[in-house]
Amino acid sequence: MRRLLSGTGLVVIALTATLLALLFPVWSYADRSGTPLADLNATTVRTRWGPLTAADRDFVVRVRLAGLWEGPAGRQAVQRDPSDAVREAGQHLVDGHAFLDARVREVAAQLGMELPDQPNAQQRGWLRQLTADSGTAYERDFANLLRAAHGKVFALVAQVRADTRNSLVRGLADDANTTVLDHIRMLEATGFVDFDALARDAAAAATVSPTGPPPPTPGATPPSAVPLTPEPADSAEPPAGAEPSFPLPPAASRPKDEASPAPGTPHAP
Repeated sequence: MRRLLSGTGLVVIALTATLLALLFPVWSYADRSGTPLADLNATTVRTRWGPLTAADRDFVVRVRLAGLWEGPAGRQAVQRDPSDAVREAGQHLVDGHAFLDARVREVAAQLGMELPDQPNAQQRGWLRQLTADSGTAYERDFANLLRAAHGKVFALVAQVRADTRNSLVRGLADDANTTVLDHIRMLEATGFVDFDALARDAAAAATVSPTGPPPPTPGATPPSAVPLTPEPADSAEPPAGAEPSFPLPPAASRPKDEASPAPGTPHAP
């Protein structure tokens, strides 16, 4: 009897272990509750322009918020007329955010999203700081506050542009990318941007240590990299001395009119 019970117990244990082994992969799927994929699915809504994620909606709001303080900061720079470079940067901010604000309001209206009408507390603080500044301190703070803010938005635009499945958000990201890069260049052209401070702030905010090749040896001359040689379009040899030519995509602009959904595409109001 004892042997029978012992044998039965071993069989039960073996069957239980087998069942757990079979169930574990099901439980460990990436989209189970509480995982990033499950969160993505839970916070995504369907629209006629493609899925709209929480990250997409956050991006749209951030574009609006950027304009709510950077536009006024640009107008202030134009009115103060501190130097040609700062005044010109301010005018680019005014023009760029006037365009982006029209775009983001159009996109938000189509997606049924509500947008803020006031800058957030941190942005209002930056505007107060600029208003209180004068002389060189104003020019320095103007260039560095706005350059730092644009750098963060630039990284966000790239991430959203790479990941979004919504064509309206993708078009807005294209326009934001062009506008933000223009503003970054104009702010840097003032000569007041502290690149060391930007690098320190980025390092302090990083959550992962960067990796890469070791630094170059002082005085050493590295071997020259072999240039890329694309294959010709046909079997014929290219003319001697001819430079390779690659077609470039058209410049980013307003997205195509997508007011009419594709046949069979579901629409969520």
